[in-house]
Amino acid sequence: MIRREDLNLLVSEWARKFYSKRLFSIQDLFGVDKAIVGMVHLLPLPGAPAYEGYSIDAIVDQAVREARIYEENGVNGVIVENMWDLPYYSGAARIPPEEIAAHAVVAREVAKSVSIPIGITVIHNGGRVALAIAKASGAKFIRVCLYTGAAVWDTGELDSGVTADIFRLRKHLYAEDVKFFVDVVKKHSVLFPGVDLETHVTWSLFYLADALIVTGRMTGEPPSPETVRKVKEMAGDVPVLVGSGLSLDNAEKLLKYADGAIVGTYFKVSGVTQNPVDPDRVRKFMEVIRRLRNR
Repeated sequence: MIRREDLNLLVSEWARKFYSKRLFSIQDLFGVDKAIVGMVHLLPLPGAPAYEGYSIDAIVDQAVREARIYEENGVNGVIVENMWDLPYYSGAARIPPEEIAAHAVVAREVAKSVSIPIGITVIHNGGRVALAIAKASGAKFIRVCLYTGAAVWDTGELDSGVTADIFRLRKHLYAEDVKFFVDVVKKHSVLFPGVDLETHVTWSLFYLADALIVTGRMTGEPPSPETVRKVKEMAGDVPVLVGSGLSLDNAEKLLKYADGAIVGTYFKVSGVTQNPVDPDRVRKFMEVIRRLRNR
């Protein structure tokens, strides 16, 4: 793994240029340490089983409203995700074009409505689709659910890493400013036997992941502090984020090791994932985060 301080040791110009594009600090993207990224869970998109025929404007209005709540209350970034297009397809090739088109339209409106960085997630493991939506919408990063290795999803499908495809697509699209935030412990999945945590982290770092994400078993469940600590020790100056289950009860323990977190469920009304974002919960949570940063 090439660290920031190693760049000046590289003799070849191609190597310096190639490795210098990596994100070496969470502050480089979000401007703060212990960055908090809020989830904009889109309403079910056209084509999804839960979609009820409402207009794209309704989806846009909800997404923009929640993104603005996050920004107004001090959240440092947002991710626009097709959370409710469940049951999920595995891999970019199977994600329906009607869902992709709607996702891109809404993400673009979110990007225009806030000044904080936005990211894109397409579940499950729609890295190629997420990158295309990021290019179309102006997003600054994507969450890649399975960057390297292999895993079995909760839908029963065996899936594999997408690194080679999305690296080449990023170059082809002139989208090298879009960063790859990659899961190394991923909710809703089980790694293929033999791909242990250390191996998965090592592979992801070798292929220039911009940030690593550690989650619990399912949405809303936190990882253990020990797991976050292990990943951060291996990652060095590459940012590590908690990807699920952060709350006021565990924020201090988890952010002791992590550089930031992606928060969805805790920010919702009554802490229920399916509910809309609650401004009061966001405000109170971010007050605690600011105190933790000051320490």
